[in-house]
Amino acid sequence: MRSQRGLHGFVFTTAIAAAALMLTACGPSQPQTQGTTEPGTGGASPATTSASPTAPQTPSATTSALTGPALCKAGSLSAATDASGGGAAGSVYMNLILTNTGSEPCLLRGFPGVSLAADAAGGPIGAPAKRDETVPVADVLLAPGKAGSAVLRYTNAGNYTDCTRTDAAGYRIYPPEDTASLFLAQPTQACTNAAIELLTIGPFQPA
Repeated sequence: MRSQRGLHGFVFTTAIAAAALMLTACGPSQPQTQGTTEPGTGGASPATTSASPTAPQTPSATTSALTGPALCKAGSLSAATDASGGGAAGSVYMNLILTNTGSEPCLLRGFPGVSLAADAAGGPIGAPAKRDETVPVADVLLAPGKAGSAVLRYTNAGNYTDCTRTDAAGYRIYPPEDTASLFLAQPTQACTNAAIELLTIGPFQPA
């Protein structure tokens, strides 16, 4: 009888322990701690701002361009001729010389405009000088006091039987690309006929 009681008690105790174990297993589970996501191991990666490299700035044209000398103007020039060129077949060759009388360097480029004039304030007589384009054009830089020259040929008006002659007081000279002029007193004969070309002019060269 004692052994059956002991067995019965052991069975009862075991049943109680099993029931307690089941209740523990069915209880609420403990919340899990949320881990911290490390960069590069998952999750949304942080936004990256990559500034594009600044392009190197190029100098503007106004700061990099070099300013050259201005073209020579009538107001800063004086005119003269040198008749050492001689003459041939009724023509006289001379050097038309323009001197820089200003305080800054200036540039002579190309052909002057030349015509015979009645007086210092008068208009041209006959045809203007024809350009002699057999001589290459050159840039002639004139420092203050320096000069450039162009070959001027004058053909005697008496060579033309159909020339309507008149007296000219000298030459009216327009520097290249200038609308103002100089007057060079040098009396001679002119033809009023615009079809007769008494003058030929070359481009400026260093004097």
